Amino acid sequence: MSTLSFGSRPPVLRLLGAFAALALLALSGCGPREHTLSLVGTTMGTSWSVQVPHPPERLDQADLYARISAELEAVNERMSTYRASSELSRFNAAESTDWLPVSAELVRLVDTAIAVSTLTDGGFDVTVGPLVNLWGFGPEVKADQLPAQAEIDAALARVGWDLLATRSDPPALRKAQPDLYVDLSAIAKGYGVDRMAALLEDAGITDYLVEIGGELRGRGVNAEGEPWRIAIERPEPGRRVVLRVVALTDLGMATSGDYRNFFELDGRRYSHTIDPATGRPVDHQLASVTVLAERCAEADAWATALLVLGPERGMALANDRGLIALFVERFGDELRVTESTAFARMSGG
Repeated sequence: MSTLSFGSRPPVLRLLGAFAALALLALSGCGPREHTLSLVGTTMGTSWSVQVPHPPERLDQADLYARISAELEAVNERMSTYRASSELSRFNAAESTDWLPVSAELVRLVDTAIAVSTLTDGGFDVTVGPLVNLWGFGPEVKADQLPAQAEIDAALARVGWDLLATRSDPPALRKAQPDLYVDLSAIAKGYGVDRMAALLEDAGITDYLVEIGGELRGRGVNAEGEPWRIAIERPEPGRRVVLRVVALTDLGMATSGDYRNFFELDGRRYSHTIDPATGRPVDHQLASVTVLAERCAEADAWATALLVLGPERGMALANDRGLIALFVERFGDELRVTESTAFARMSGG
């Protein structure tokens, strides 16, 4: 159930989704938290939240809540693969290889995804859905056994970001083969965060923290007049332990990891992050990647892309592109944390 609150108690933000990779913790100490507006709801199978310190006196809180809910509903209607009525689901179901009209918003997000795909040589691929479903991580029923190589090969034949084309005027998408399937789940939450942030700024709000399932954007300062302080979790299943705290100012932030959505079979863990090159879950020591970027959609996409690429290739690309990225590798019970050059510069390292 969605809730709206404004009062003397500190806002409580709960991350309900299995993909939530960041802990929002009260790290800034005591202060005038009674002046913070907190809005909380559900979307995309997880939770959303907004914090606005010292909201304008004339702000209609109920109207703001309604507009946020409506905006997130519109995102779902365009981009959800769990709704047969969504624009994306209708595109996926179509057998035509002609241009199919869609919203300009959907085209822009697919363009963002394709840009990251190009820079990662397909490490990030929004057409990987058939493989995600095959391994039991999509809207279809979860798998209770490993897929056969023949099944993986058949799914791989339907995967390829270069089989997807966009057109901006008039806005449309086109497949190079009829059974291409597009899944934006690795970028849609970040996009939803960006849409919420834009809505707040249109309302004249310049200090805020917005979040969907652990993907965030912070602008301005919190109720204490300090930068928003966000805790990055240790990549440990079933636990919420702080690994690192970062100040989030005018940036979006996203984390991808292998520790929230996975299954184990015969003593081996299989992550929901699929490598489009092999058709299998990623298999390396990289446990999580956190990326900060101006747009949360880009942070979301890059976090997934770098996790797919692994610690060496991912870090090399992060430094080459000037990405603000934090890599966490797992070696047995030990963790190794590595910062990109831009991350170290931002954090003063």
